[in-house]
Amino acid sequence: MRSLRRHPLLVPALLCALVFLAARPTSAEGDPGDDPGGGGLSAQVVRLYQDAAVATQRYEAGRRDAEVQRAQAERYEELLARERRESAALREDLGRIARAQYRSGGGLPLTAQILLAETPDQLMRGQHVFSQTQLAVNNAIEKSHRAEARLAADRAKARSAWQALERRSGELAALKKEIDDKLEQARRRLQGEADSAVAAGSCRGAVRLDQPPLDSTRAWVAPVESYELSAGFGSGGSRWARGHTGQDFAVPIGTPVRAVGAGRVVRVSCGGAFGIEVVVQHPGGYYTQYAHLAAVTVDQGERVLAGQWVGQSGTSGNSTGPHLHFEVRVTPEWGSSLDPVEWLAQRGVPVG
Repeated sequence: MRSLRRHPLLVPALLCALVFLAARPTSAEGDPGDDPGGGGLSAQVVRLYQDAAVATQRYEAGRRDAEVQRAQAERYEELLARERRESAALREDLGRIARAQYRSGGGLPLTAQILLAETPDQLMRGQHVFSQTQLAVNNAIEKSHRAEARLAADRAKARSAWQALERRSGELAALKKEIDDKLEQARRRLQGEADSAVAAGSCRGAVRLDQPPLDSTRAWVAPVESYELSAGFGSGGSRWARGHTGQDFAVPIGTPVRAVGAGRVVRVSCGGAFGIEVVVQHPGGYYTQYAHLAAVTVDQGERVLAGQWVGQSGTSGNSTGPHLHFEVRVTPEWGSSLDPVEWLAQRGVPVG
C-alpha cells in the first residue's frame, strides 16, 4: 500500500518578489561555465526547485487572497439583490401614497380641497394633509434615488472585484506554469546527462552546490524531505529476484538527496542496476545506499553530516520512474540489507 508524507520543500531563503521570479533568466544549455557556483545544470535544477517552492507559496497566498476577494464579491452581489428589493419596495410605496392621496381627496386633488374649504378649520386641515402627503412623497422619491445610486455604485464594485479576481488568478497560474515548465526541461536535461554517464560507465564527478543550513540538533534525518513511499522493503516485483532490498521514495528528478546521518562516503559509482549511486558508512557498522541518482554532490572518501546533500534523485539504472532507492546495510555490498523504515524509526525518524 502506498503511504504519503508531505513536508514543505526546502527553501533556504525566500528568493525575491513575484515579478522577479517571473523575469529571472535561466541557462538554456546547463553548461557549468554558465553558473558562477560551478554547479551547472544541477545547480539550475536546485534553484528552479526553490523558485517553484516560492511560486507555490505565493500562488497559495494569492489563492487565499482570491477567496477573500471572491467572498467580498459575493457580498456585493447579495447587497445588490437586497437593494433591488428595496428599490422595488420604494416604487410600490410611491404608488401606494399616490393611491392614498387620491382616495383621501374623494377624487379631488388636495389643492382643490384647500380652494373649496368653507371654514378656517377645513382650510388648515387641508393644508396639513397636503404638507404631510407632499413630505412623504418627496422622502420616498429621495430615498428611491439614493437607493438607485447606491445600487449602481455597488454594481460597479462587484464587477471590479470579479475582474480583479480573474486577473490575479490568471497571473499566478501563468507564473507557476512558466517555472514548472522550466523545471521540467531542466530535469530532462539532467537525467539525459545521467543516462549518458551510466551508459559510458563513468561518473561525471561531484557537482558542488550551495548546501542548506544543517540542523545540528538532529543526528538522523529522512533521505528526502517531501516524498511518496512506493516499493517497500521485502516487497515482490518483477525487477528484483528475491524481494526488494530497500525503500523507494517517489520524488521528481533533481530532488536533493540527503545523508541520513554523519559518516564517510565509501562509494560513488555509475552503471549496473543501481545506476548512479552513493554509499555512506556510519558509526556502528551501518551503511546507507542512495541509488538511481541523476547527479552526485560528494566525492568518494569525503565526510558528510546528517542532512548534507549527497546527490540528486533521478531514474538511472534499473528504474521505471523517478525515485530514490534507499538501503541500509551491514556491509557496503548488496545482499546485507535491513528494513530501512524500521532502522530509521529506531533513530527517531518516522517514515510513512
